[in-house]
Amino acid sequence: MAMMPKRVKWRKSQRGKIRGVAQRGNKVAFGEYGLQVLSGGWITARQIEAGRVAATHFLRREGRVYVRIFPHKPVSAKPLETRMGKGKAEPAYWVACVREGAVIYEIGGVEEEIARGALMRVANKMPYRCRFVKRRHGL
Repeated sequence: MAMMPKRVKWRKSQRGKIRGVAQRGNKVAFGEYGLQVLSGGWITARQIEAGRVAATHFLRREGRVYVRIFPHKPVSAKPLETRMGKGKAEPAYWVACVREGAVIYEIGGVEEEIARGALMRVANKMPYRCRFVKRRHGL
């Protein structure tokens, strides 16, 4: 089942804008290697889950996969062939708002080549360009 919040204060939200680069969540914190987004935007809960499944399948239950983003934002969509008006539609799916430079997945406990292969599989599932990053020790 796709990720979504257990409960929310408001059922529907406005679209908003994603500006600037990530000030927080832009470094590898939990694992040794990470996948960093090179442009900001929305990533749906289905895309997040597809990336997680691709990484765990490639690793064959070795190491650990960390998902650093969560879809908090509801996106509403009107049914097809519906006339204009009649209010805002019900939430259709959930998205995570991601800024440029945010680390979205991390992997720990495996060799670099294996982690690179797994994260490249994940990058193919993502709607934006991503790059492989390593943890910087001593900072």
